[in-house]
Amino acid sequence: MFSLDQYEAARHRAVVFESDWQGVIRLSGKDRASFLHSLLTNDIANLAPGTGVYAAYLTPQGRMISDMRVFETGGEILLQVERLVASQLAGRLDKLLFSEDVQISDVTESMAQVSVLGPLAMDVIRQATNLENVAGLRTTYDNVSADDKSLTAVLNDSWGFPRCDLFVARTEASSLVARLVEAGAVPASMETVEVLRVEAGQPRFGIDMTTDTIPLEAGLEDRAISFTKGCYVGQEVIIRVLHRGHGRVARRLVGLVLEDGPTPAAHDAISVNGGQVGEVTSAAESPLASKSIALGYVPRELATEGAEVVINGSLARVHLLPFKR
Repeated sequence: MFSLDQYEAARHRAVVFESDWQGVIRLSGKDRASFLHSLLTNDIANLAPGTGVYAAYLTPQGRMISDMRVFETGGEILLQVERLVASQLAGRLDKLLFSEDVQISDVTESMAQVSVLGPLAMDVIRQATNLENVAGLRTTYDNVSADDKSLTAVLNDSWGFPRCDLFVARTEASSLVARLVEAGAVPASMETVEVLRVEAGQPRFGIDMTTDTIPLEAGLEDRAISFTKGCYVGQEVIIRVLHRGHGRVARRLVGLVLEDGPTPAAHDAISVNGGQVGEVTSAAESPLASKSIALGYVPRELATEGAEVVINGSLARVHLLPFKR
């Protein structure tokens, strides 16, 4: 259930939650970076220990198999993906190995992800763990591990305010959460976290992006795609759209703010002049906007700030992502 107290804690102090909807794939071996570099949309080969990137894995037709956050810890690479694709993706990657020194395993069941979100997140983590150097994380995807490798912290400020994801053995997750709460973090429900995600305009694979999605439709090109690296799966399609089509795709993921009416649901129609032109993918009642907001796809000609559409009989205006604060 959504809690305004939890929401306010996230905005002004810190909240903690287990990211049970996410999975983890581990890659070890000396060829792990070059192997992924040949497959993913972003530059993996040049990742230094303690850094990372956002990337996608595509079909040859340029459609998404998965998005992922890629972290090079110095001893291994961790892929943070949606839980629903973790096992299948790990198996798919494993089948692509030939002679590379790479070991791939889906560690979703053995590795938990505990997230701390809010302006005081780093202070809470320093008090609750032995990660004194967590304060040195400056850029999204920067990461640091405990000396005994029992805990890895990854900075993730993609939601517009501080967040740190902690990777720990699942058997230790409850104890970690208890220490974080003792240090001042407020436990947050998934409903509260979902409101914060939608307000941040952050699409989720399986909800706002699917295997029919081209990354450009979801607006991922600036953070998920390297335009200087060599070949990757699906590159030909992406380059053709960008260079020959000038980046124009038939539809775009946008934010939507409803002037009145109830909060829409996923798959509700987005209409213009009585005809459906798109559909809602995520929605929330936003304390920040004091209105209902949504994410959804509209034709490219409507993907302009302030364009008017109708959702369930209510006027809604398009806002380009991320939502303006």
